[in-house]
Amino acid sequence: MIEIKSIEPTKSNLKKFTQFQIDLYDGNPYYVPPLVSDDVATLSPGVNPAFEFCDAAYFMAYRDGKPAGRIAGIINRQVNEGHGKATARFGFVDFIDDPMVSEALMNAVEDWARAKGMKKIIGPLGFTDLDHEGMLVEGFQELSTMATIYNYPYYPQHLERLGYEKESDWVEFMMDVPDSIPDKHNRIADIVKKKFGLKVLKYKSRKRIKNEYGRALFHLINDAYDGLYEYSKLTERQIDYYINIYLGLLNLDLVTLVVDKEDQLVGVGISMPSMSRALQKSKGKMFPLGWWYLLKGLKGKNDRVDLLLVAVKPEYQNKGVNALLFQDLIPYYIKYGYKSAESNPELETNAKVQGQWEYFGHRQHRRRRSFFKNL
Repeated sequence: MIEIKSIEPTKSNLKKFTQFQIDLYDGNPYYVPPLVSDDVATLSPGVNPAFEFCDAAYFMAYRDGKPAGRIAGIINRQVNEGHGKATARFGFVDFIDDPMVSEALMNAVEDWARAKGMKKIIGPLGFTDLDHEGMLVEGFQELSTMATIYNYPYYPQHLERLGYEKESDWVEFMMDVPDSIPDKHNRIADIVKKKFGLKVLKYKSRKRIKNEYGRALFHLINDAYDGLYEYSKLTERQIDYYINIYLGLLNLDLVTLVVDKEDQLVGVGISMPSMSRALQKSKGKMFPLGWWYLLKGLKGKNDRVDLLLVAVKPEYQNKGVNALLFQDLIPYYIKYGYKSAESNPELETNAKVQGQWEYFGHRQHRRRRSFFKNL
C-alpha cells in the first residue's frame, strides 16, 4: 500500500525529510550527503530568504508504513513574473525503485501545482541556482560533490515513464591541474591586464573581503548569470544570508578577484578543496565527529579542488578575464597539491564556458538533466 503525506515544515519533520535521502544511499560509494542542518535551513520558511518570493510544499511517500520517497514542490514567483509564465518546480526528490512510489509522489506535486494555477512543472530544481539542480543521467560511477545531486540510474527512467521529457542538460568536466601555468593563459592574461587596466586582488582577511567586496561579489553573480536557464536573481536579503554562509568557509588563497582601474569588480573565481570524502564520513551530521572530518577536509591533504564559481561581468565576457583568474589560481592549486579540478554544472549549450577547458587535460564525466511536463 502506498500512502502520500503532506509534510509540515517543522524542524523535526524536515530532519526526517532530509534523512530519508541519506538512509536511501547508505553504503553507496559515489553519493555525497548534505549536512542535514544545511538542508533543513534551506527548506525552512523562517530561515531561507527565498521564501519572500517562493511557495513550497513537501510530501513523503510511505510503502506499507515505511518511508519510501520524498519530494518538494516549489513555485518561484520572481522567475515566473519575470518570464510571464506559470511554472512550478519539483526538487529534493528521492524514491525507492518502485514505479508506484514515484508515480504517487509526482502525482502529489503535480496536483499541488495545478491547484496553484501552474501550467507546467520542471525539475529537479531548488528555490534558486545556489541550490542543487539537475538529475544525473550520466556519470553514476563518479564521486559526487557537495554542490551537486547524486541519484540512482533508475530515477530518470521513472520520470520518462510518467511522461516527463528533457528540458535542459548540464555537463561537468574533470581537468588535470598542470605543472605550470599554460603559456597561452599567461599571454592572454598579460594582454588583458594591459588592454583593460585590470588587476588581481587577493585577501588574507575574511572580514575585509566581506566588507569591501562581499555584496559586489553577489551582485556580479546576478549580472553574469542573468538570462541563464531559470536563473533567480538574488535579493538583498539573500545576499546578506549567503555572505555569512559562504565567505566564512573559504580558503582565501583560492578566491581571486579581478577589478578595473576604479577598483570595480569585473570577475571572480572561487575554488574549494573537495569536501566529498569528508561529507561521506560525516554522514550528514556535525556531531559527534562530523565537524572533525569537515575541518580535516578543509585543512588537510587533498588531491582534488572544486571550481565552485567563475563569474565575469557581461561586458568583459569572452575577453580573456578567465585566463587572468586561472593565471592567479593555478599556482595555488600546485602549492596545495591538487592533481585534478572539477567544474560545476555548465549548460550543454554554453560552448564559450566549456572552451576554457581546452587548455587542460580534461574529460566530461557527468551529465545532468531538468525534465518538464505540461500540466
